Parts: sequence; C-alpha cells; structure tokens
Amino acid sequence: MNVPADPRELLRRYSGNPILRPQDFPKMVNAVFNPGVTLLEGRTLLLLRVEHRTGLSSLIVATSDDGLTGWDIDPVRGLHPMVDGFAEHWGIEDPRITLVGDEYFVVYVGYSAAGPLVLLATTRDFSHWERRGVLMSPEDKDAALFPTTFGGRWALIHRPAPSQSGLGAHIWLSFSPDLRHWGDSRVLVAARRGGWWDANKVGVGPPPLLTKDGWLLCYHGVRVTASGSIYRLGLVLLDRDDPTKVLARGNEWVLGPHETYERAGDVPDVIFPCGWILRDDGDTLHLYYGAADTVVCVAEASLANLLDHLEQHPCHPQSAGASLMGTIGPS
Repeated sequence: MNVPADPRELLRRYSGNPILRPQDFPKMVNAVFNPGVTLLEGRTLLLLRVEHRTGLSSLIVATSDDGLTGWDIDPVRGLHPMVDGFAEHWGIEDPRITLVGDEYFVVYVGYSAAGPLVLLATTRDFSHWERRGVLMSPEDKDAALFPTTFGGRWALIHRPAPSQSGLGAHIWLSFSPDLRHWGDSRVLVAARRGGWWDANKVGVGPPPLLTKDGWLLCYHGVRVTASGSIYRLGLVLLDRDDPTKVLARGNEWVLGPHETYERAGDVPDVIFPCGWILRDDGDTLHLYYGAADTVVCVAEASLANLLDHLEQHPCHPQSAGASLMGTIGPS
C-alpha cells in the first residue's frame, strides 16, 4: 500500500517511481540502482549500477529527454569491470559524476579481493574511457570529487571503514595536487552517537553542489534498529572557498523510506542517492536514488527550500560530532 504524499516533505517523490526497474532491461538482470547523473547533449544521463545475475555489478548508461520518462538503455555504453584485475575483480559500484571542463570525472567503487576501494575514470561520451587508477585503498567507498580545485589541490569526499568496531564510520575529506597522491585528510562530517537518525555510520550522496550559500551536501545516515538498518538522507553546507569548514548541518533527516518500492527489495528500507541535477530554472533539483537496492527513483525539491531548511533546523555543535572531529583532526 502506498503512503499518501505529505505536502510538508522537502523532497517530493515522482509519481511515476520507480523510473527504472530490472524488467526494463533487454537482458535479465537482478537489480538496477544507485545511479550517477549528469547532462550530456541536452539529455539527462544516468550511469546505473546494474547487478547481473552473476552477482557482479557494472555501470550502464540510460538517457532521457526530460529526466523522468522515455529512458533509452544502452547496455554497450558505460563502464564494465576488469575482472581479470585486482581492483575490480568482483565488480564496480555506485558512481558519482563530476563535470570538469568538457570532461566527466567518474569516481566509483571497485569490489576487490581486499575489500571496497575508490577508483577514478574519465570520459567525454560515456563510451570511451580512461581509467585513472585507485584514489583510496581498502576499505573505502562513498566518494565524490569537487568540480574545482582549492589552492591548486583537488578535494575528495570519501568514507573509510574503521579498523575497529564501535568507532563509527565518518565522512572524510582529503586533498591531492595530482589526483594520485592524497593527504591532509580529516573528518568532515562525523557520525553522531546514541539515538540520532545518523548515529555511527554516514556517507556522502551526490557530488557537492555549489549554491549561493556554499557547497550543499546530501548524505545518508544509517540507523540500526531491531528489524535492520534504515538509510535516510540529511543535509550539510560547506564554505565555498574552504570545504573543510562546515557552515551548517541539519538536525533532521529529510527523506526516508516509506513507499513499498523503498521498503521491499534486496536490501529493505534503503534510500541511496549518487546524483542530482539542478534544472534550468536554477531552483528545481532532481535527486536520483536507488531504492531497496533494487530499482531507481527520483525525487524533486526546491533548492531554496533546502537551504532554508538548513537555516531553520540547525544542529547543536555537540550533537554534530564537533568533539569527535577535534580529537581525530587533520592527518
């Protein structure tokens, strides 16, 4: 049973969700989810994580004129894992697309025998690719690049996994002069503790979006309950000139699973975005997300409303994990 839309929601689900399902593919696949998104030649392009019936995932292209309907799936375009290598031996996952000049930088996760790691590939047409190698070694994932440099250095948001249980999984920020050597790393957004909706585990969603107020981040928080984990979304604002500075963090989640297609699937109760598009009016934002690790959906928001929400629902620094960031600090 579908739950009626609440007009108070900041993010409003598209009535035609899911927009892409496994049965939409010409070849039988198990699931399609967690798409990166960009614009190419006037069309909305999704780079989809497609899990095949082998269990391994590849990245496949689908395009649409309006970003909602009429999706053209091209199983040939995209990025397919190098299964004879180390970094992508068991597939590739969860792309985030950043446009730099006329080139698309795609940060994605490789499923290696040593665990998940962060990789980079570049393209101009999503048919021809240059693999740029490993950015972060295992275990690390949920990574996205800024579209600009800061003081001549690239900035990467990512989420390392802690070597000890109980420490929490936090969003980190690292810098590089050449996209190969990374350092000056620090916790950017700490997972909270206790009963918060984003306690103990957080990860970035789409690549950061530059707004009039700074860089807007959408991130997922994971709450573990007696019946399993719930993945919900929250908002953070960073300084436009210094992304190490967190200007605001919301105290509430803004989108959580409640529709049937979000609550039932391979991994229930999961909303997981990897991309968003700001439309031509400068305010309409389309957020593309995987639902229950099974299908692809989209939600719409007003950018102005999201920024207003951050201002009206600030998080107390103690609850935001400021003390934790102070103890870990830059490395």
